Amino acid sequence: MADETKPPVPRIQLHLDEALAQGVYSNLLLINHTETEFVLDFAFLAPGPPVAKVRSRVIASPRHAKRLLVALQKNLQRYEERFGVIELSGDDELTVH
Repeated sequence: MADETKPPVPRIQLHLDEALAQGVYSNLLLINHTETEFVLDFAFLAPGPPVAKVRSRVIASPRHAKRLLVALQKNLQRYEERFGVIELSGDDELTVH
């Protein structure tokens, strides 16, 4: 079999305006999906009445959502290797509807 080499992946430069570069805080993520897309709503839930404000919505293809999952897993592993295991409490239990 011939030696098949993949072309190098080009490095992508990200340009952010100052407001976007500040980011937003989110402590709640709601995920919905159809056959063709995943919708991720990043929200903030303040203490008090259970009303969350969506801060950002990201819509991604299923393939991109899976790449995001793999990237998060790899980065969490690296984080825990460097800073220690992230412990989850009973309050952190995942709710799937």
